Amino acid sequence: MTSFSTANATNPEMEPLFAPFKIKGLELPNRVVMSPMSRYVSPGGIPPADFAAYHRRRAEGGVGLVMTGATGIARPASNNDPNLAVFHSEALPVWQDVVDSVHAASGKIGLQLWHAGSVWNRDTDFRPGPIESPSGINDPWLPASQGMSENDIADTIAAFATAAGTAKAMGFDAIEIHGAHGFLIDQFFWKETNRRNDKWGGETLAERARFGIEVMRAIRRAVGPKFPLFMRISQWKAQDYSARPIETPAELEMWLGPLADAGVDLFHCSQRRFWEPEFEFSEMNLAGWAKKLTGRASMTVGSVGLTGDFFHRGQLRHAALDDLIRRLEAGEFDLVAVGRALLADAAWAEKIREGREAELKPFGREVQETLR
Repeated sequence: MTSFSTANATNPEMEPLFAPFKIKGLELPNRVVMSPMSRYVSPGGIPPADFAAYHRRRAEGGVGLVMTGATGIARPASNNDPNLAVFHSEALPVWQDVVDSVHAASGKIGLQLWHAGSVWNRDTDFRPGPIESPSGINDPWLPASQGMSENDIADTIAAFATAAGTAKAMGFDAIEIHGAHGFLIDQFFWKETNRRNDKWGGETLAERARFGIEVMRAIRRAVGPKFPLFMRISQWKAQDYSARPIETPAELEMWLGPLADAGVDLFHCSQRRFWEPEFEFSEMNLAGWAKKLTGRASMTVGSVGLTGDFFHRGQLRHAALDDLIRRLEAGEFDLVAVGRALLADAAWAEKIREGREAELKPFGREVQETLR
């Protein structure tokens, strides 16, 4: 069992969740992370002025690390919606305000960088540039974009690295690369969307991981050896919620090992429900297996603290954390990303720490419509 020291926790049952954690040069007061959640409130990619207060409230509410939602790199088609934030050009001063505001509240903040690939919001006519993907398809049944050229790939890798270097210079405390959910990096990973026959494709996942590996290598060069880098991974895709391209621990190790070698310090493992086992012969979830096989830190996510997953349409209330705490105390994973529960209640972490679960605000769909 892992030993924890938590002088500040007032509810002994929650002590593992409020133990400090250190990764590279980043020291966190507890294990609670605000999960990166895209907020469609940034017209033209420029975050609104109240973005700073929105993130700061979570730091003030006791979150150990506040993660931003996905932000587009400087590629014309990196964002798939006109109201998602970007991380370049006119948006940078607003992001500096966000960083400064969170730090003023004694918080820590990480930036998630992404490229949407060919997963587009088809409810809009938004097209800032040619839609990019490995092979010109969005899923096995839908041609949707142009296959990326060698120059496209090189420029995209460089754009990730430039954004990461800028983020470090601005004072972000960590960077996460979105390599999950069927977006661009994951489209290179997934055989259904990567049908290339050059060095960026291949029959095995290890071969198809090359693009993600080169992105991480370029970012590591840009930020140096001591800056913490996360990568978000998943089995499921926006194109197919039932997708399970990884069937064995050996396949998972073949995929994640080279990414760890390329610079990933922590794998953020996305599941719809954190308690579901990744392989049928063990209760460990994806984050548990990622940590076991790579030796890197891991973060779990998926319906933490709520009575239903993101498909649930009604109001959701607090769910007991007993199983989460048991797994965390056993060392199955290191950090816990909390999403919708923190949208509903910015003070979720503080209330959990103090045993005030009865005061937690419920989550409903209307919560997603404002920056609370």
